[in-house]
Amino acid sequence: MSVTARLAGFYFAYFCHLGAFVAYFPLWLDARGFTPAEIATVLTLPAVMRVVAPTAWGWIADLRSTRRFGGRRGLVALLSTMAAASLALLSAAGDLRAVFACVALTALFTSAVLPLVDAMTLNVLGARVGGYGPVRLWGSVGFIASVLAVGALLDHAPVALLLPIVIGWMLVASASAVALPRGAAPSPESEAPGIGRLLRDPRVAALFAACFCMTAAHGALYAFYSIYLVEAGYSKAVVGLLWTLGVVAEIALFVALPALFRRFTLRAMLLASFAAAAARFAAIGWGVDSLALLVLAQLLHALTFGAYHSASVAAVHRLFTGALAVRGQALYASISYGLGGMAGVLLAGWTWGAFGPGPTFLASAGFGLAGAMLVAWKVRL
Repeated sequence: MSVTARLAGFYFAYFCHLGAFVAYFPLWLDARGFTPAEIATVLTLPAVMRVVAPTAWGWIADLRSTRRFGGRRGLVALLSTMAAASLALLSAAGDLRAVFACVALTALFTSAVLPLVDAMTLNVLGARVGGYGPVRLWGSVGFIASVLAVGALLDHAPVALLLPIVIGWMLVASASAVALPRGAAPSPESEAPGIGRLLRDPRVAALFAACFCMTAAHGALYAFYSIYLVEAGYSKAVVGLLWTLGVVAEIALFVALPALFRRFTLRAMLLASFAAAAARFAAIGWGVDSLALLVLAQLLHALTFGAYHSASVAAVHRLFTGALAVRGQALYASISYGLGGMAGVLLAGWTWGAFGPGPTFLASAGFGLAGAMLVAWKVRL
């Protein structure tokens, strides 16, 4: 089996776990009798852990794991196994504090997995960064397959089955990690450019600030989109189809990514993704009565996630080389999906209550414009 096929297999297994967990873990918490406020508190933990944990694990991966854990692939396997063990502890968690601790522990281990594997994938691809899309798309396929299959199962089975399913997929991911490329140890020369100096590079600072803006822009979408549509009169089936349409558009983008990377610069792709974010969230906020407009807005997910994430990880890979490769991806995850995710949800919660849906999504569009301005101002790749 080729290296790219093995990487694709890992993405598939990991996102099967993630799809089931993200979609149905709130139902598991609800079945255990927790209040909405308690459930919300628990669900913020992964974002909180993504602020600091990826950077810490990235440092270990870049500086230590070439001598310990069996290389970076060994570290991925270890983290995946420890995450499965932490999930297993949930079945015995009797109160909120115990659930809180188990979820925090799980997030501690899972938060570094994707930055590690993304760095390994880009290292394998070398100059062929466009090949990232056809590999990464299997994660999106796994996410959709898991959400649909587990949802159908839980219509006829108790939600308690969720934990064994999620644990099983995490163990499959751990087993598939053993087959990932080991990766060579970075040479001492590759450690020469200090990470502090890189972070002071205006290109890096502007890129990370823009990445923060993109994830913050999505805060209202992930927190309130489904509620917003149902309150506007759409059925839950239509809401589900719109979510699925976005992921299908993302997969199509990943398929086309090699051609896009040959034709456009990373800077051009980033600018397009931020412009699409501004248009998408303005359309959702002010065009909710038009199903056609909502469909077009969901199709823009191909740019606001697919093109954005692919161009961002490729840009980080270009800027953070050698011994800093994993730490670069970890910083990207911490700043974008950690800090940006938390800020976006918190801001959306406040503006939704204070001003309503339209202004909230307009603020999201503003984050998209801010990101575009940052990229246009300083990012040259």
